[in-house]
Amino acid sequence: MDRALEFAPACHRFKILKAEYLAMLGRYPEAQSVASDILRMDSTNADALYVRGLCLYYEDCIEKAVQFFGQALRMAPDHKKACIVCRNAKALKAKKEDGNKAFKEGNYKLAYELYTEALGIDPNNIKTNAKLYCNRGTVNSKLRKLDDAIEDCTHAVKLDDTYIKAYLRRAQCYMDTEQYEEAVRGYEKVYQMEKTKEHKQLLKNAQLELKKSKRKDYYKILGVDKNASEDEIKKAYRKRALMHHPDRHSGASAEVQKEEEKFKEVGEAFTILSDPKKKTRYDSGQDLDEEGMNMGDFDANNIFKAFFGGPGGFSFEASGPGNFFFQFG
Repeated sequence: MDRALEFAPACHRFKILKAEYLAMLGRYPEAQSVASDILRMDSTNADALYVRGLCLYYEDCIEKAVQFFGQALRMAPDHKKACIVCRNAKALKAKKEDGNKAFKEGNYKLAYELYTEALGIDPNNIKTNAKLYCNRGTVNSKLRKLDDAIEDCTHAVKLDDTYIKAYLRRAQCYMDTEQYEEAVRGYEKVYQMEKTKEHKQLLKNAQLELKKSKRKDYYKILGVDKNASEDEIKKAYRKRALMHHPDRHSGASAEVQKEEEKFKEVGEAFTILSDPKKKTRYDSGQDLDEEGMNMGDFDANNIFKAFFGGPGGFSFEASGPGNFFFQFG
């Protein structure tokens, strides 16, 4: 069209074709400029009205786009392109609004179906489809289908790499699935794009969880929830300590050594989680070796003896080959 316009610079048809192709390339300001120039000279030009509507449609301003398509069709009722895109625009608007309504009402299954149907209407509408993928990702996160939510948000940012909401949604899903390295990368991307206090805090939280994930999980070692009470922690230690006590196991030295290591970890976990100060530092991600909390200084056997009543207060007795029971002295 540029070459054609060199020979016919005043040709409205060539100018409109160029504007349409610019719109298809996503160069909306340039396309709008060409269409507006023509409309200033001829406000009834259906092709120019169609291009204005096309730009708005691809920028996800669907309601305004429909108005321009309506004007174009009033000027030229047989305008096929305007007719097709106007129909798609109305269908997209209706499906998206119905999906939003279902989501707000808590009908996530229906919302998922409606967003999926909307995504099949026009693959060329990148902006709207990016939002639909993000919306469907939010639905999947509500349904606890977190892998699907991550996939949908990934589709959204591939279509629109400036879509902060989709990056945030995906990063939260990474946090919920304990993929902390991916979450940190996601929040770093968001913070680079928009340096707000909120985004900075989200990044710091992800970095902290990543740091914590690389340490021993004392809650997992004891088999308790992170919100476990003091009594629950004591009961869990009692159970695990008895289960892994080296005196309870016989046979190959490798097996005894393995149980000794587990016994030591159980004692270490109890030492931290039963001490409010140490537990607070552990939960907040602080280094436990600071302020004299050196984890190499404790003795798992001493912890065990203290818990079960001191020296001579506890012993294992054999009741048969490979079978043991415990008794208090």
